[in-house]
Amino acid sequence: MTQIGIAGIAGRMGKLLAEEVAAAGCTLTGGTGRGDDPRALFEKSEVVIDFTHAHSAPAHAALAAELGRGLVLGSSGLSAAEEAAVAEAATRAPIVYAANFATGVNLVIAIAEKLAAALPGAQYDAEIVEMHHRQKVDAPSGTAIAMGRAVARGRGTTLEEAGRESGRDGHTGARGTGTIGFAALRGGQVVGEHTLLFAAGSEHIALTHRSFDRRAYATGAVRAAQWLKGRPPGLYSMNDVLGLG
Repeated sequence: MTQIGIAGIAGRMGKLLAEEVAAAGCTLTGGTGRGDDPRALFEKSEVVIDFTHAHSAPAHAALAAELGRGLVLGSSGLSAAEEAAVAEAATRAPIVYAANFATGVNLVIAIAEKLAAALPGAQYDAEIVEMHHRQKVDAPSGTAIAMGRAVARGRGTTLEEAGRESGRDGHTGARGTGTIGFAALRGGQVVGEHTLLFAAGSEHIALTHRSFDRRAYATGAVRAAQWLKGRPPGLYSMNDVLGLG
């Protein structure tokens, strides 16, 4: 029985996570709210789940490393420096870090990499379109970035090397060959929609995932926490949790 703590337990995701911890038969050790010191939560938990804020991620990862606890990190919008801090902490603690914890999304990302390997960038333009609720503050979404990185990996490069095209407006000139395009839509209360489009002169291939309930993220995060218990230090992904390699 895994002892799980929840950072931000009073929020919308925190409440769903608490329900899923109970549904999985795990022990809920408690949670933190805005302004609380998270140390006590880490001390009494085997794994802490954090969906709070990108800026909290380095501090929570450092606590996990100091105390030898597991961390499931689902905050989006981390900067390069914040991601580097999480990666450093993972040399001393087991951490699952994912842009999205829904099982279906991670399967789509795995398929995206395979499609990209078979569809060369010189012939197939890759465009990613995502839509979220009007309150979402970062764009493109973490899941969209994860899709873009999967496309780049499939083509033997990185997203930074391939080049990102987003926020097109006005006279932008022709689309760059081999680049990966992003479009972010915001409105209403859309939980999350992502479409990856490979567009060639003779055909289009579209891969779409739609989330209708945030509970899918909570269920996946608790699954990750159970899987993480007893693992050695390392930076893990949902591919590891799902056995996708």
